[in-house]
Amino acid sequence: MNSDCIFCRIIARQLPSTTVYEDPHTLAFLDIAPIVKGHTLVIPKTHHDPLLDTPGPVLEQLILVVRKLARAMRSGLGAAGINITQANGPLAGQIVPHVHFHIIPRFNDDQHSWAAPQGDYDDDDDRCRFATQIQAAITSDPEHNNG
Repeated sequence: MNSDCIFCRIIARQLPSTTVYEDPHTLAFLDIAPIVKGHTLVIPKTHHDPLLDTPGPVLEQLILVVRKLARAMRSGLGAAGINITQANGPLAGQIVPHVHFHIIPRFNDDQHSWAAPQGDYDDDDDRCRFATQIQAAITSDPEHNNG
C-alpha cells in the first residue's frame, strides 16, 4: 500500500467509495465525477503504476474484471455501448498514479462526446517510420517479450 495514493486509501477503507465489485485481487467502484452515470473504476488491490510496469498476472485479472463489468453494464443498465479507457502519465490524462481502467456505459441520450479532430501522417513513409520504431522496440528489449 502507498499511503499517498488515494486508491490505496480507498482499498484500505480509509476513504469512502461506492463499491460495484470486489474480489481478493480487484476493487471496482463508481467514479465520484462520472463522465456518464455508472462510470466505474477498476483497480488492483496492490499498488502498481504505470501499466507498463504492472505485472502480467495483475493485468490479466484486471481486464477480466473489466469485461465482467462491461457486460454487467450492458445488461444491467441497458447501455448501448461501453467505453473502456486507461491512461498512463499526466500528459495522457492520468490523475491518480495507481494503474486503473475506466468503464463508461454509453446511452443514446447521454450527450457525452469523444469528438476531437483526428490527426494524420505526413505520408506513407511517415506512417511506416512510426510502425518500424515500435516494431524495433518490441524485438530489441527482452522485457517486451514477457507481455
